[in-house]
Amino acid sequence: MPMRSPYVIQLTRCERAELLARSREYTSPYRDVVRAKIVLLASQGLGNASIAEHLDTPRQIVSKWRRRFHSERLAGLEELPRCGRPARFSPQYRRRDQGVGV
Repeated sequence: MPMRSPYVIQLTRCERAELLARSREYTSPYRDVVRAKIVLLASQGLGNASIAEHLDTPRQIVSKWRRRFHSERLAGLEELPRCGRPARFSPQYRRRDQGVGV
């Protein structure tokens, strides 16, 4: 029998509207769309394994974002700062540089 998550998600109207908008936005980064979909599916009572299967993502990832949303709400879905030296060149600069065929 699958284990149920202790992080039960119940959304307010504003949160649901925001997550629906994020999940349907074509110009958003893919990671933001997946995170929104994870929380929306979790709010419908689905377990981590079924959400992972539905979105074709690892169960551990679903668990992570469910837990973060439960504790921090919408702010928990944002990227956290990463350690290490900042990039010297932006991704756009690198893409432009690689596109030059000399």
